[in-house]
Amino acid sequence: MADTISNTSLDEVGSVLRDLEKFGQSPWLDFIQRSFTEDGSLKKLVEEDGLRGVTSNPAIFEKAIGHGTEYDPQIRKLLEGEGLSPGDLYEHLAVDDIRAACGVLHPVFQKTKGLDGYVSLEVSPYLAFDPHGTITEARRLWKTVSRENLMVKIPGTTEGCSAIREAIADGININVTLLFSLDAYKAVLEAYISGLEARVGRGEDISRLASVASFFVSRIDGKVDAEIDRRVKAGDPESAALKALRGKVAIANAKMAYQYYLEVKNTPRWKALAAKGANPQRLLWASTGTKDKAYSDVLYVEELIGPETVNTIPPATFDAFRDHGKLRESLTENVDEARHVMAEVERLSLDLDGVTAKLVKEGCASFCVAFDELLTAVATKREAVLGDRLLRFSADLPAEIRDDVAAAEKEWSVSGILRRIWKKDPSVWTNGPEAGWLNWLNIVQDRLWHIDELEVLARDVRTRGFTDILLLGMGGSSLGPEVLAETFGQQKGWPKLHVLDSTDPQQVTTFKNAVDLKKTLFIVASKSGGTLEPNILFAHFWDVAGQALGKHPGENFIAITDPGSHMQKVAEENKFWRTFFGDPKIGGRFSVLSNFGLVPAAAAGLDVRKFLKVTQLLVESCDGSVPPAANPGATIGLILGHAAKCFGRDKVTIVASEGIASFGAWLEQLIAESTGKKGIGLVPIDEEELGAPSVYGKDRVFVDLLLGDDMPDSRLGALREAGAPVITVRLAEPAQLGQAFFLFEFATAVAGAVLGIDPFDQPDVEFSKVETRKLTSAYAEKGSLPAETPFAKDGSLSFYADEKNAKALEGGDAVAILKKLFGQVKPGDYVGLLAYIERDSKTRDWAQAVRMELRDALKVATAAEFGPRFLHSTGQAYKGGPDSGVFLQVTATDAADVPVPGHGYSFSVVKAAQARGDFEVLAARGRRALRVHIDGPLAEGLKSLATAIHKAVAGE
Repeated sequence: MADTISNTSLDEVGSVLRDLEKFGQSPWLDFIQRSFTEDGSLKKLVEEDGLRGVTSNPAIFEKAIGHGTEYDPQIRKLLEGEGLSPGDLYEHLAVDDIRAACGVLHPVFQKTKGLDGYVSLEVSPYLAFDPHGTITEARRLWKTVSRENLMVKIPGTTEGCSAIREAIADGININVTLLFSLDAYKAVLEAYISGLEARVGRGEDISRLASVASFFVSRIDGKVDAEIDRRVKAGDPESAALKALRGKVAIANAKMAYQYYLEVKNTPRWKALAAKGANPQRLLWASTGTKDKAYSDVLYVEELIGPETVNTIPPATFDAFRDHGKLRESLTENVDEARHVMAEVERLSLDLDGVTAKLVKEGCASFCVAFDELLTAVATKREAVLGDRLLRFSADLPAEIRDDVAAAEKEWSVSGILRRIWKKDPSVWTNGPEAGWLNWLNIVQDRLWHIDELEVLARDVRTRGFTDILLLGMGGSSLGPEVLAETFGQQKGWPKLHVLDSTDPQQVTTFKNAVDLKKTLFIVASKSGGTLEPNILFAHFWDVAGQALGKHPGENFIAITDPGSHMQKVAEENKFWRTFFGDPKIGGRFSVLSNFGLVPAAAAGLDVRKFLKVTQLLVESCDGSVPPAANPGATIGLILGHAAKCFGRDKVTIVASEGIASFGAWLEQLIAESTGKKGIGLVPIDEEELGAPSVYGKDRVFVDLLLGDDMPDSRLGALREAGAPVITVRLAEPAQLGQAFFLFEFATAVAGAVLGIDPFDQPDVEFSKVETRKLTSAYAEKGSLPAETPFAKDGSLSFYADEKNAKALEGGDAVAILKKLFGQVKPGDYVGLLAYIERDSKTRDWAQAVRMELRDALKVATAAEFGPRFLHSTGQAYKGGPDSGVFLQVTATDAADVPVPGHGYSFSVVKAAQARGDFEVLAARGRRALRVHIDGPLAEGLKSLATAIHKAVAGE
């Protein structure tokens, strides 16, 4: 029976196990399970079979927790509150099991005066080669379990020895595991003794401290016998000598370890410690189940019986030894023969050192695999219990991508990359400054710890009777709040949240007219405080608010900024009502779950406490304790990264339910600005209506965002059948929006690691800012922007390009020019329509109609973006990502302008400078780009341009 202990009556067969005590050996059980403890089976073994200890390991817990339903009630109870990560959930379950077993074994502990009665719990096997991590974990587990008869298991690796010494010096009982070689055992025994000496040197008691050294047995024979069989089959001239060693090496190796133990015990050094009450570090025979059926099923118990030792016996072997085991003091028998066996091993070049070194690595790896399986099982149970409290994720992938991602999940599991992400290890990416940008990993919990300040703000906003909130920001400071505003709408009895992220003078005026300036709370959001757009928007609305209020408007302004920024100084100088700080270690596009998203949400009446608690559940699903295959953020990131890197599918096409449609613009920025650099990256495609499979190339991955019971577009089924990868994320309710934010933040960080880039910088966004500053400075000095000459004109349309693009496009009317531009489009390319005009329903409809015609005619991905907001979003990918974009920039002469108080330029000038700066960087990057400028009425010019585009792509 592999996983249970027989309940055969002691009266029927007696107990040879109990009689091991007569030979000085303690039988321990290599098994633990809740029901086995609760139903009295463990206690029965103690009372009837003389059981004196219990060991556990990840494989044992995986069988106990991962199969069946006995742990489900506790899992449900633990998850009733705020939730736990799968790692924390496992630990709660395991610690309860260990404590219960410690209770059963405690009478043995007392009776033997601390020699026996121990229950072993292993430090995370992921830490086997991390001495600092191991000792930290050992101390934490010792404190958490808080039972004097606990033994913490530490692997006997070279790195583990320093942790063993420290743990013993700390007074922690240690079970050293995964020992295979005599040299490794010597190092472990030295660590134990030096740890005791350290305690003595500090004047601390050592008489209540215990340790065992788990020396593995049967696995050695498994390896050596296989090599013997291979050489015999190959006709080795030493076949007879080789066959004589079969099944003998492991026992001989163990006997040599025991002889060393006896030698050390007789040294003055040990005797000095023994005089102070030190307990010996007993050898514990582990892996004593017989693997080879040609051998006795109790071989590794019968042949290793001796004083001051332990045998930790697996369940099936426990039953077998009780049934037909024979007792004798075998450990000290035939020691010379054992030495001969070891000499033969060396003479015959069986490379025992290589075998044992390999076994250590394999043992650590197998425990990691078992721990992965255990945590995957716990994660699966957790997900089932949480049900609709978690968003749901699934992926339909063609076989080649599915197999590639599965291999990557295994590689990431072995490498522990997810755990390294949570440790903020920059080597996951480029080993650059990434560690300084990872506080978004913990921001949800951090904001929950400080939730009172947000709830006080909400109360005060409502008390003051504001009717509107106008957030002035750009990029990461605006797109997240915009999603919250559009998804949740205006909350009853609360002010309406508006988000302005444009320098278009018409749009600035539209927003000014949409609010009651006397009853508006203005939120100026800028991380650095040096971003152009929020600064000039503040200058304008500070002026108009002051005029409307007839007084100093500071009481109607809030700043969200990083500590020490220019914006903080502005807020202080102008006596803003409140200032909320962001985290300098979170980049703008990862900041939606920080104060940059939460302050406007709280002011607009969202229950931010509930929002964060719901979000935290998904944060825990992406925790470093969750193996890649069960980690939704990791899996999505690996899919996106590998689909692009290995299969050329770098266009991430976002489809969303109407209720969460605005999420796409936020996700666009996150993906593009994070991954599009160094000539590689993902190009997000938002709001492109779905078409038939025939209009798509092989460069797409589809992300389908669903809300509630919304059904996916039927065309996605056809795309799946055509082999397109489809990632589906379903939110049960809008409150899970925060879960989606974190899910894709984590996925984007993972995709960045796959692509080998730093996902937290945005170098090409900065270049555009530099070019814009040059132009605005020139205007401030000379009163005009530098002159420029179109290379062609057609009615109200003027065409501009750098020298290279102009040469390729010049000649003919608007249709001819556009035909040449779009004639450059190749399979796998995309077209970017970049419009520096007011973003309203009419212009959005125009852009959508044009892009869909381009998509269907050219059969490539299309993006429709409005400047300047896209500069802080997809603009990074367009300039720094793959050179697969063909761009048509649209500018226009503004019908009206708005001044920027205190500056030497207007909003129209700023927008023009931004457009030209953007275009200059596109040209500098060698992009295929054309700028068309509309003079006169905008609507007429857009109509003329749409007609020319139609004719160009339709071949008219």
